[in-house]
Amino acid sequence: MKYRQTDSPPVAAAKASFSTSTAYRIEKDRRLPSQKKAPRGRRRPDPLARVFETDIAPMLKAAPGVRPVTIFEELLRRHPELGAGIRRTLERRIRAWRAIHGEEQEVIFRQTHEPGQRGLSDFTDMGELGVTIAGVPLDHRLYHFRLAYSGFEHAHVVLGGESFVALAEGLQNALWSLGGAPREHRTDSLSAAFCNLDRDAKDDLTRRYEDLCAHYGMRPSRNNRGIAHENGAIESSHGHLKRAIGDALLLRGTADFDDLAAYRGFIDEIASRRNARNAKRIDSERSALQDLPDRRTSDYEEVIVHVTSSGGFTLRKVFYTVPSRLIGHRLRVRLYDDHLDVFVGGTHLLTLPRGRPHPNGKHDQVVDYRHVIHSLRRKPMALLNLVYRDQLFPREAYRRAFDVLRKRLPDKKACRIMVDLLALAHERGCEAELANQLTADLNDGRLPDLNRLRTHFAPDPAQVPNVVVRLAPLATYECLIGTAEIGGAA
Repeated sequence: MKYRQTDSPPVAAAKASFSTSTAYRIEKDRRLPSQKKAPRGRRRPDPLARVFETDIAPMLKAAPGVRPVTIFEELLRRHPELGAGIRRTLERRIRAWRAIHGEEQEVIFRQTHEPGQRGLSDFTDMGELGVTIAGVPLDHRLYHFRLAYSGFEHAHVVLGGESFVALAEGLQNALWSLGGAPREHRTDSLSAAFCNLDRDAKDDLTRRYEDLCAHYGMRPSRNNRGIAHENGAIESSHGHLKRAIGDALLLRGTADFDDLAAYRGFIDEIASRRNARNAKRIDSERSALQDLPDRRTSDYEEVIVHVTSSGGFTLRKVFYTVPSRLIGHRLRVRLYDDHLDVFVGGTHLLTLPRGRPHPNGKHDQVVDYRHVIHSLRRKPMALLNLVYRDQLFPREAYRRAFDVLRKRLPDKKACRIMVDLLALAHERGCEAELANQLTADLNDGRLPDLNRLRTHFAPDPAQVPNVVVRLAPLATYECLIGTAEIGGAA
């Protein structure tokens, strides 16, 4: 139309590179082709014409949040003659009605973020990915930290729930990996951490969270319960991270890992790849972060336990065995997400893997056969109905051996042999090798032969060192006594 303002139709058409006839057609009717097209009319009668105002609209007014599928099912109950083919038509009509008559909806206000201002933490369940450790399903969550401005991410495998310990460990790992701390830290309400806590416990948890943030110079904040978009800078990232992990597992060909460390390394690698995409933005934000303190703060919970005559203690619905010399003692236990550190006074005694109660609330046990084997040797029949018998066996081969022994021998003899096998594994330090021998015997239909196994795992005489002890002459000691007397006389 620009050329037509100054030129004739043929000249304007030539300049615009189309035919003269097209120019005269446009001159006659300047509407666009889409404007000339008549709107398509309905090709069949409206199936909802007689019921929309009488049935559907009242339901929408009475229950504004009702789902279209619910209205569809109710409509078919009232008018079965309409048939199932009206569903899509009904959904379109409801959507159009709500655009005109519906209630106002909540508006999400997108935010801008300053460098170094806010870091966010949250947890996400990973059960749907089907990760296993040595063939055993891994019940776990993922702690997820993210910087709102640059998108820096850190992920940490959490074996328990959304506890303060898991938050403290994951957050500190993230900050030290990043090399700085933001001015504000936001998390969700940690509803799982507050579950079943009395007021004093909740106040203590709040105080510990505030102390954790204060150690790094961060202002703590929480979003309101059930308002996910308040933590939107990380909530949406959860889905992206989980999809990235799922895709990586597919490319890997298996979701099984040799051990927990291998799986954690796998997660770290994925997080590193995602951070590499935002490397420039992350590097620019690092300069705006606060310096880290000289050291980490505590990322554990400390409790006092009493060792009972059962040779262990119960903590959070889990029974843990300890060396029997500790029976009657009070121990100081530091709870981490995946392990426990046990102390007598200020002396560290041992580290135990952390157990979890069963999903149905039933107690569980974490048992080390080395802690109780000396007592079992004196009372082997105690093995028969031992509460934690299944957890006592260090490997599947031992449990399988006991089942076969009970089937083919009297209970008393079966218990004696099994206890002697466990003692052999402990005393000779051959737990894995003995398990292989037991598996071979059982696969061949043979019962374990204790005498043969003791001989097999006995020390090699050629490898035993010949120690020669040379005793000092008695006259030497007499000289020393004489010297002491002379010194005393002086």
